[in-house]
Amino acid sequence: MSKTLKIDNSASKSNYRKDIDGLRAFAVIAVIINHFNKELLPGGYLGVDIFFVISGFVITSSLNERPSKNFKDFISGFYERRLKRLVPALSVFVLITSILVCFFNPSPGVALRTGIASLFGISNLYLLQQSTDYFSQSTQLNVFTQTWSLGVEEQFYILFPLLIWCSGFGRQTKNGERTLFLTVLGLTIASLIAFIYLYINNQSAAYFLMPTRFWEMSSGCLLFLLMKKSPLVKERFKSMPSSLLLLLIIAIMYLPSFLAIGSTISVVALTFILIGSLTNKKAAYKILTNPRVNFIGLISYSLYLWHWGVLSLSRWTIGIHWWSFPFQLLVIFLLSAASYKWIEKPLRNGIWFERRWKNILFITKVMFLVSLSLVAIGRPLKGRLYTGDPYNKWNLRGYGETKIINNIVRPTIFLLGDSHAGHYGAVMQYLSNKEDFNFIMHPQGEGLNIKKEKGTIELILAPLRKYKNIFKKGDIVILSSNIGEYRGKGEFLNAYKTFIKNTNKIGMKYYLISPTPIFDVFKKGDTCQEEWYRPKWAIASICLTQKNKNDWIDSNNDSLISINKFLLSNPEVSYIDTFSILCPDQICRNHDNQSLMYKDAHHLTSYGAMKMSKVLETLLFSNQVNF
Repeated sequence: MSKTLKIDNSASKSNYRKDIDGLRAFAVIAVIINHFNKELLPGGYLGVDIFFVISGFVITSSLNERPSKNFKDFISGFYERRLKRLVPALSVFVLITSILVCFFNPSPGVALRTGIASLFGISNLYLLQQSTDYFSQSTQLNVFTQTWSLGVEEQFYILFPLLIWCSGFGRQTKNGERTLFLTVLGLTIASLIAFIYLYINNQSAAYFLMPTRFWEMSSGCLLFLLMKKSPLVKERFKSMPSSLLLLLIIAIMYLPSFLAIGSTISVVALTFILIGSLTNKKAAYKILTNPRVNFIGLISYSLYLWHWGVLSLSRWTIGIHWWSFPFQLLVIFLLSAASYKWIEKPLRNGIWFERRWKNILFITKVMFLVSLSLVAIGRPLKGRLYTGDPYNKWNLRGYGETKIINNIVRPTIFLLGDSHAGHYGAVMQYLSNKEDFNFIMHPQGEGLNIKKEKGTIELILAPLRKYKNIFKKGDIVILSSNIGEYRGKGEFLNAYKTFIKNTNKIGMKYYLISPTPIFDVFKKGDTCQEEWYRPKWAIASICLTQKNKNDWIDSNNDSLISINKFLLSNPEVSYIDTFSILCPDQICRNHDNQSLMYKDAHHLTSYGAMKMSKVLETLLFSNQVNF
């Protein structure tokens, strides 16, 4: 078996093309530029689409060099090579980055789950399930967002070798090539139609799903089959101007985002032609096979992994600025080169065990061990690695269940609502410790596995069902939601009414906190929470903003009327007007003497929440029952 593996390795070298690695370098550089600053290359993310076309071409070429009459050998050899190629570098990246992000992100749950999903090739599905917008700020703060494309490729690798085998191409049957070509062509057309349709109706699904990306990878397969089957087609491709094609791809990357469908199709089509057109006599070929360019292509996988991790961690810490760019770029290059030299290359080419199934089993064990490590970081060690403001861990958007019950006799503060309840976690935790209270927080129903789309009432009533046996006289229930949640049907107010109706006889105290001012949306990627690792001078100036109070009131008049009606019909609810504290003047500012009170357009920092501690302490505890 070891001899067979050596033959496989040599076979893979026989069809190696330096220009393909050069094209990988071009693609990854475009992606990195876009992720550093979208304004420099707005469509640089299309470099991923170039990768997809390359993958389809290279995989088909590789399998053409490895004919087999035995399905077991064929499929085990394919998956062994893929796992050895992808998993070692990915596992090291995921483990190291997971530990690092926990030092700076007090709520790394989504990132850790994305990392676990990436190890099993399903991070694209997890991100889609989270209703992720690839171009949003929250996406840029997830250190594993870029692994969605690995998920797409790995899912393609599940289907594609089966097509290769069943068509007869992998066995080199008489009509194998023709059958594979027609099958893949039909699936390519169907996938392209699905991509266009879904991009119009559900952009996230079109972006993250493998079936709507299949056509990009399969186009590489079709290119290989065309060039292999027809010398005339191959000569036609060679006659195309490679340099012009490369320039056209760059030009398309500057098209506006509303042309994304056309831009994606155009880049895939041009890449399709470009791969076929490259010959050693052309200028584009000489550029792409330059040793320095070629090296970037060789480490492109590690570059793709680490560049996003470094940039995302930078956004959690010092940010991304013109002065930080050289340092961040150097870190990305050094980490990627080290990953390629000491992890990716030796483990990919090395022979671990004589039997393939042992290699596959060993890699699977590694994936599970890394996953268990991430589970340990996210659960038993939750929050223990965080090195920032100790109160910020209680002051998070969708942080999840926070529960401190040291003494069932002590009264309890229940903080319920959406993320605007969560951002009061800092001050409530502080006050509960000071006043000797227990503290339970369920912003957005997190910790109870309740998603907002399942219904607003469920978000509020789930804690009611869970804690009904510990509710007692003297407990404090604090309700808070974004101003937008009070528009229309007023579902949050109806949920609050139901909660109060079911607990009113107990003797608890109810408080509704007023909505906070909302400012213009910050530039995507800006993080505005001051920490020791993110000092004031490193925070983007765009974080400092202001808004006219009357403009905010006028634009939210309907919601404010709904709140007034709710208070009139529920006299047991006291109203805490934090708006007047956060915006005492005609002009509302998101900062106070250059100290930021908001970490985004409408969520308070721990500093902003703690500014209200004295007022909240007076209102909540001045007439508290003694125990």
